[in-house]
Amino acid sequence: MPLWRRNLLVLFGVQLLSTIGFSLVFPFVPLYVKEIGIATRGSVEFWSALTFSSQALTMMIAAPIWGAYADRYGRKMMLVRATFGGALLLALMGMVQNAEQLVVVRALQGLVTGVVPATNALVAASAPRERSGEALGTLQMSFAIGIAIGPVLGGLLGEAFGFREGFWITAGLLALAGLAALLWVHEEFKPVPREARAGLFDAYRRLLRAPGMGGIYELSFLRSLGQTMLMPMVALFVVELQGREEGAALITGLLIGASSATAAMSGVWFGRLGDRIGHVRVLVGAAVAAMAISATQATVTSAWQLGVLQALLGFAIGGMVPSVAALMNLWSPAGNQGATYGLDTSVNSAARSLAPMVGAAVATFFGLRGVFGASAVIYGCVALLTLHVARQASARRSQQQPTLKPVGD
Repeated sequence: MPLWRRNLLVLFGVQLLSTIGFSLVFPFVPLYVKEIGIATRGSVEFWSALTFSSQALTMMIAAPIWGAYADRYGRKMMLVRATFGGALLLALMGMVQNAEQLVVVRALQGLVTGVVPATNALVAASAPRERSGEALGTLQMSFAIGIAIGPVLGGLLGEAFGFREGFWITAGLLALAGLAALLWVHEEFKPVPREARAGLFDAYRRLLRAPGMGGIYELSFLRSLGQTMLMPMVALFVVELQGREEGAALITGLLIGASSATAAMSGVWFGRLGDRIGHVRVLVGAAVAAMAISATQATVTSAWQLGVLQALLGFAIGGMVPSVAALMNLWSPAGNQGATYGLDTSVNSAARSLAPMVGAAVATFFGLRGVFGASAVIYGCVALLTLHVARQASARRSQQQPTLKPVGD
């Protein structure tokens, strides 16, 4: 088996374990905040929201820095740091005494962790460029499976063992992932000599000056914004459709699980298709499909209709995520995989921080159905912007290297 494929199999398991671990705590964080209490003032809802947003904000700041260090000192080192660091901090979350301490540890988690960009960088650096879509699509499958399994498992463990124990179980999963990465991931990394190293900001300036890279980060932001702005509203929309709260939490979990499951199934297939016909074409097609499906969700009259459309939306999103990741690998300067996916994590964290506020604002003015319409508009912008970015990137490459055929189109 080629080294890149063996690494891919190990990293599939590493990312699956870590994603299950990180998402396992989602269902009971608000209940945990209520259990441990608030030392100062404020509502449970406020401190629960802050536990999520604090981690996203600090990750937005730290991810580009860790990405640049990955290109200097090795991507495997960054993966081991993220998994073992996450294990330690998740264990500490099970020991906090109040909501304020939990927010601080969650903020530290955002500064220290970053498994997804580390695994993406490792796979992108080792896989043949013509197999980028397949390799990154496989990683997308592990992420989607983890997101589908983690919250369900977290709810069961929280009920069976308690909330503190849930954090400790999560820490154990992350420690296992770190051990697997340490023992079985092999990276043929040759560090750049110290005198030849570019500064941190020089590396990112070089990255963003590459044809198409600025636009591809805009696409990544919009894709993440369109997807995550729906998450806080799905449960409320289920209640509106049913006319009652009973069973809404279970139905919402099933809806999210269905979307994640179809994204997992489609990610590898779309990645391979992009390797054959071009990732730009796949991205445009998936974005158009997501636009139509999101607009249709605004018209549903029952929860089962919403479930079918959520599953279809997950299938379309499974086409967008590996396409964007593959284009990043194909268009970025050689040897910059750590910086490339570190900055992408920062961009996605910014979108995750902004999305709930955008969704709430749209719901306030246009109702819950308006959120699905706004998401459709965003996906439409992704399709149009993809065509524009690809055309501009192709023209710039033709000017810089007129004898070379543009890649990834």
